Amino acid sequence: MNDHDTGDRSRRRIRLGMVGGGEGSFIGAAHRIAARLDDQFELVAGALSSTAERAHASAAALHIPRERSYANYAEMARAEAQRPDGIDAVAIVTPNHLHVPVALAFAEQGIHVICDKPLATSLAQARTLAETARARGLLFLLTHTYAGYPMVRQARDLVAAGELGELRIVQVEYAQDWLGEPAEQQGNKQAEWRADPLRAGPAGALGDIGTHAYHLACYVSGLRVQELSAELTRFVPGRVLDDHVQAMLRFDGGARGMLWASQVASGASNALRLRVYGTRASLHFDQEQPEQLWLAPRGEPARLLRRGLPPQTQTQPGDQRVPAGHPEGYLEAFAQLYRDFAQAWRGHGSADFPGLADGLEGMAFIEAVLRSHQQNAGWVRME
Repeated sequence: MNDHDTGDRSRRRIRLGMVGGGEGSFIGAAHRIAARLDDQFELVAGALSSTAERAHASAAALHIPRERSYANYAEMARAEAQRPDGIDAVAIVTPNHLHVPVALAFAEQGIHVICDKPLATSLAQARTLAETARARGLLFLLTHTYAGYPMVRQARDLVAAGELGELRIVQVEYAQDWLGEPAEQQGNKQAEWRADPLRAGPAGALGDIGTHAYHLACYVSGLRVQELSAELTRFVPGRVLDDHVQAMLRFDGGARGMLWASQVASGASNALRLRVYGTRASLHFDQEQPEQLWLAPRGEPARLLRRGLPPQTQTQPGDQRVPAGHPEGYLEAFAQLYRDFAQAWRGHGSADFPGLADGLEGMAFIEAVLRSHQQNAGWVRME
């Protein structure tokens, strides 16, 4: 751990740095809003773009002092580690190929890491990073945002409490349509890097939203996939990486499931849905209606559980910010992960948020899907 970890942590905000996320970045802005929402973090440094001029302009717009706006992440990691007021944690919001090198640069300086998903572009890379971060005892948050929704956490608690009985079926889907046209050839920078295997890695929609769907299924069910059979498709002509994935899943304990994720599903905005069926009851969660969770006991009418309305809803007070009827959504879920990280950093709770283990599991899923696809959707075991 670095020298920044000494002193009374309860008396100040966590000093946050950011790599990537400059002007025009959706995910960078989402991270910054999430970090500020509970007033636990202060953004004080950044290497916000690979272009120095754009990095400095972005930093100025965010009120970051010029001397703490860096031209590259390696310089930032070294300089911040030497400052008495250096950053406590770094948020990495770059294209996928930079996640590991950036995280390693800061982890080697003893700086905690908050990283967008997927963790890496290969399982081998992910393991190297995990070994370094764990050896140094660092906190590592992987921002699987949907794990921050109160009703997702209640779904997990209901499963863990046995309310569904023995689990039999887990179905998850994530549908978007924003890549239904060749946006990467039309000047869309977010599409450009996601369609480039040098920056996105070997997985397109699989890595971008398929990993979110997979994590949600495992997070709520508490199950892990043993084997899968999967197919990748490129529907848009000229596209190098997949824009659609479908997989059959065999979970430990005998449960079965299916996953499909598509970025060419016309008319779909951000349709992430999860259904879990057990011997006693089932659950249904729809991300576009995040305040709601349906619980359907076998032989009884389905019950609509709504955030903040007891006694049916048992979300924790720390998992919500406003009374029922005042909608909470994506940004609040994102902020919940930052709040969880802050609590762990201050020593007020365990690191009960998506982290290195989830990142390794996600990379194992990606590589298993790729292997299965290469074998004409043959069944393969998860590593």
